[in-house]
Amino acid sequence: MNSTADSSPATHTLSAWRDPARWAKAADIFAVLIAFSLPWSTSLVGIFAVIWLLAVAPTLDLRLFLQSLKRPICALPIALFVLALVGTLWSDAPWDVRRYALSPATKLLVLPLLFYHFERSARGMWVLVAFLVSCALLMVMSWLVLMYPSLTLKPEGADRGIFVKNYIDQSQEFALCAVILAYPVITLLRDKKLWQALLLIALAASFIANMAFVIVSRTALVTMPVMLAVFALMHLKWRTNVILFLITIVLGGLAWTASPQLQATTDRFVREYRLYKELNQPTSLGLRLVFWEKSLRFFAEAPIIGHGTGSTRRLFEAAATGPAGLVQREVIGNPHNQTLNVAVQWGSIGVALLYAMWLVHLLLFRGEGLVAWIGLMVVLQNFFSSLFNSHLFDFHEGWMYVLGVGVAGGMILRAKDTEGRY
Repeated sequence: MNSTADSSPATHTLSAWRDPARWAKAADIFAVLIAFSLPWSTSLVGIFAVIWLLAVAPTLDLRLFLQSLKRPICALPIALFVLALVGTLWSDAPWDVRRYALSPATKLLVLPLLFYHFERSARGMWVLVAFLVSCALLMVMSWLVLMYPSLTLKPEGADRGIFVKNYIDQSQEFALCAVILAYPVITLLRDKKLWQALLLIALAASFIANMAFVIVSRTALVTMPVMLAVFALMHLKWRTNVILFLITIVLGGLAWTASPQLQATTDRFVREYRLYKELNQPTSLGLRLVFWEKSLRFFAEAPIIGHGTGSTRRLFEAAATGPAGLVQREVIGNPHNQTLNVAVQWGSIGVALLYAMWLVHLLLFRGEGLVAWIGLMVVLQNFFSSLFNSHLFDFHEGWMYVLGVGVAGGMILRAKDTEGRY
């Protein structure tokens, strides 16, 4: 009898340890921690992601999970990773370079697991809200750093208003949050919930004000108007669109007039192009044009399967000409364009897989509702910003895509309850 009593707590502990519901809840909590830590830390994202994978593993129904991998939304990210893996075989780069170039594509393997888990979890909104709250706190910190520069964790001479990371990552976060908030604002106004709508309007305005008066990336300046235009076309009447368009022009003009920082950012486009073309100075914009021109030439040399994983830097080294200072800046392992990044390494096959993945993920969010809107904006932002950067393969923006599409996509699948349709 004593033996039975003694074994009872152990039996209970073992039963709890094997309980899939507990593991699922733990996975939800760690997904929230990934989203919350993303604006602040790369190390924490990596740590929480590994723990999340360990927590998800006991909840998997292997047969159903393998079935779910047949859906294009899962199969295409896996196929792109497999191509990158196989591409190491025909690359002439050193093996450590090939492995390093493979690592950015590895995060795509998390997408099928996120779809599977949040198709079954009712806590997906926790993750999305955690990211919004974290970005709001970072925005507050950005204003504080602007007023008290000593608070920054960045080295001396870093961009103004940056507490951690960099201004490109921060601008991507703030732009995404500001645009996403437009949907619940319109919904609340239609439901005559004025105070809630005003609260979200104030939050969105704070994100935009930070970008206007503290610091903003040029990529965000280009992509954010496109995202807002998509919102207007999808959710507003044409008369309202005309009025908002005129209001946007007026407010944009006032913001540009009142913000020296915004003026400097927009003026840099023209100045850098002129310095590059007329004086042959290696400006950021000028070098991008060089990267793109050479990448197209590399792609033409191996248009089907590319030069292999990790081959980009060696190609740029071989093609570098001119003064020593300029040559050094023209050697790069990332051409600052996602399509060209893929095309140089894996040719037309890689580009086809990349665009097919973007397309099926875009179509996943073609319905109505806040979650569909969030997923749509995440895909659109990644697509348009990837015209100027390799954002799918960058750590921060890549995880924004994987987490946003994976969580929102799983929630859409759960709501539709149509497994196998995608």
